[in-house]
Amino acid sequence: MVAVSGGADSLGLLLAIEDLRKRKKLDLRFVVAHFNHKLRGRDSEADEEFVRQMTAERDFELAIGHGTIEKAGNLEQNARNARYEFLRSTAENLKAGWVLTAHTMNDQAETFLLNLIRGSGAGGLSGMRPVRELASVGVEEWGKNEASALPQSSTLLVRPLLRWAHREDTENFCREKGVQFRYDTMNEDMSFKRVRVRKMLLPMLKEFNPKIIETLANTAELMRRDPGPATDPAEHGAGPSPQDVSSKPTEQPTYPPEVLLLSNLSGLESAPLHEIVRQWLKTRRGDLRSVGLKHVQAVERLIRSTKSGRTVELPGFGRVRRHGGRLVFENIKVDK
Repeated sequence: MVAVSGGADSLGLLLAIEDLRKRKKLDLRFVVAHFNHKLRGRDSEADEEFVRQMTAERDFELAIGHGTIEKAGNLEQNARNARYEFLRSTAENLKAGWVLTAHTMNDQAETFLLNLIRGSGAGGLSGMRPVRELASVGVEEWGKNEASALPQSSTLLVRPLLRWAHREDTENFCREKGVQFRYDTMNEDMSFKRVRVRKMLLPMLKEFNPKIIETLANTAELMRRDPGPATDPAEHGAGPSPQDVSSKPTEQPTYPPEVLLLSNLSGLESAPLHEIVRQWLKTRRGDLRSVGLKHVQAVERLIRSTKSGRTVELPGFGRVRRHGGRLVFENIKVDK
């Protein structure tokens, strides 16, 4: 199932799926799911009609839900509860294994700030996960007590745009496809905290850091994935150290110590893998200056790739190359 509101993010996701399906990159049954909250009168009805037309023109199946949202208390939370209950029950009826939503890095940054403002701990500051059980999605944005009331489900919620796409990317993609997306006027309502964070707080933070969206989203990723400071990840249950995944001390290596064995890395979870890569790079380079999460993630993609001969260039100097079942560090100056 693909949750589609008619806005740029969800419409961009749907158009991308259509493109992949046309190019025979995806051979799955897709059902578009639209929930009409009935909070904006004619605009809500127009959104529903727009989604009906978009899905019909592109030969997608469509599931429509309607809700009368309780306006007492937290309206945004009530609407979200109703929407996710619709997605859960519809996915269950369809026996869908996955529900895709179009959350972007902007949404992650906003969620991080909202949780920071309300005093959340590490769990809240870790933000939204790219993949998680649909039933527990509420924990990320409104806490365990409220989320615990949601019915249980084995369906997975998947956010394929969360780690890399910006809101402007989805808007531009829709324009490139010649499709005019819908705009929710409630996104201008300053009575909602998320809107104030988006319209007031983030623009101010951009004055200090023009890449504040990426910074906050990456910080949430680090809060979720990092096992914490450790000289040896194995001591904290995080997996083997760089020494464990290179050659054994008792062996006579046939390649230099700049090498890590892919066979010992590919099966690791991301958190211990990231820690090992950071330690390895620090040993090889002497420091981790300017090496951020995006570089470590690029090395992770290199490790999990099935192809040889690819490289990841590091800021300043050094690059990582995959070759013959090995990960090799090359101490060279990288031209910018």
